[in-house]
Amino acid sequence: MHPYLEALWTALKARWEVLRREPEAGYSTETVLVTALLVVAALAVIAIVIAKVTAKANGINL
Repeated sequence: MHPYLEALWTALKARWEVLRREPEAGYSTETVLVTALLVVAALAVIAIVIAKVTAKANGINL
């Protein structure tokens, strides 16, 4: 597993250097990352709401 981590770290450092040389090149990456985080947050909120609605529906006595 250790060689994989070293390879990942090397790739990340190389990508970071490319972004440092061209600051505008990272803008799209940043936008994609923020969008992905917002999607994950929205899915988490939806999952919480569904769980609460389901629990409330199961609590109804007929």
